[in-house]
Amino acid sequence: MSERADPGLRRAPERADDDVDLVARDQRVLWHPYAPAVADPLFGVVDAHGTRLTLDDGREVVDGMSSWWAAIHGYRHPVLDAALHAQVDRFAHVMFGGLTHEPAVELGELLVSMTPDPLTRVFFTDSGSVAVEVALKMAVQATGIPRVLAIRGGYHGDTAGAMSVTDPAGMHAVFRGYLPEQVFVPRPKPLYDEECSEEDLAPVVRALSTRDVAAVVVEPVVQGAGGMRWYSPDYLRRLVALCRERGVLVVFDEIATGFGRTGELWGMDHAGVVPDVMCVGKALTGGTMTLGAVLCTDAVAARVEARAGALMHGPTFMANPLACAVATASTRLLLDQDWRGTVARVSAELRAGLAPALSLDAVADVRVLGAIGVVELHEPCDMKVLQPRLVDEGAWVRPFGRLVYTMPPYVSTTEDVAAVTGAIVRSLSG
Repeated sequence: MSERADPGLRRAPERADDDVDLVARDQRVLWHPYAPAVADPLFGVVDAHGTRLTLDDGREVVDGMSSWWAAIHGYRHPVLDAALHAQVDRFAHVMFGGLTHEPAVELGELLVSMTPDPLTRVFFTDSGSVAVEVALKMAVQATGIPRVLAIRGGYHGDTAGAMSVTDPAGMHAVFRGYLPEQVFVPRPKPLYDEECSEEDLAPVVRALSTRDVAAVVVEPVVQGAGGMRWYSPDYLRRLVALCRERGVLVVFDEIATGFGRTGELWGMDHAGVVPDVMCVGKALTGGTMTLGAVLCTDAVAARVEARAGALMHGPTFMANPLACAVATASTRLLLDQDWRGTVARVSAELRAGLAPALSLDAVADVRVLGAIGVVELHEPCDMKVLQPRLVDEGAWVRPFGRLVYTMPPYVSTTEDVAAVTGAIVRSLSG
């Protein structure tokens, strides 16, 4: 069929002219996350290696975000690249309905071996958000109760179920009325180094006493994108105990807190507690490909099967072999090194490097836990001003709201961390 015969057929775009830059081409056709249709400011990346991003104007910046917590080993790590190349030479994908393959089995075995004993069953998902969706489905199918309890200040993803358990006064408030209504309690009052009182748990006690819920969904110890705040491990211990007393399932969202980011392998390790269902993602593949997973106990699996016969979820690309192969390589790479010592070093360097920000008039608080550093401002930052300023200072850091935060790749050197923290302090000083 000719183009003339079908006026609806568009001509394929010609190769971009040299004088039309990458950002301009992007702004014509693409839409970025949490941005207007035309993103601004926007920076083109032409290479990423180690801890460095090379921009299309030739500048090189130190990555302080690990691509939203995920690229813990930096970029183009030879171990991860080798795993991808080896698997793509076998097969890139097969459906997981009725079939299985070595990368999925090996990764499942590895995840079970590195989590507490009761977590024995693994369901792979396309992303962290979808992992939360599956965890919610597990809880609802296991109990027959169509709602869960969540904590204000939390963040669990951008799909519908995940948004429903994210603070309704937060970034998803615009979807109120569209989302399922869950039960919410206030964010934990006691901070990380404080003990938890009965009064602190009183809202949870009231909620569990007056509403039937299938599960409590919580980010262990660290509330991530909902506020970058860490709370008392004692609160988490007592919360789990309340759920156990009342027969309510416990779901931990370890998508941001897992794989050593908080200084422990899992956020729950700070409190020494174990959930019935656990979500992982982000750093699972070392930031190379999208993949998530849900781990659950045999007891939860049995309850799901007793009520419904099967877990009613089945992504087309579930357990993608490329993603599973690189996830195994990334996880073994982490476990085979002194990750705890590395995170402790980065943590100390973040504390030292961000401390000068406390003297700035615009700054309300500076806090660090593990390889997470946060500068909280009194007022929301102007992204159009602050983002280019950070790039000019040589660092890639993505602020939001009143928060300027960093979670460097674990391969970051002392000089890399200093470059990121220095860029933050200097940018906020201007």
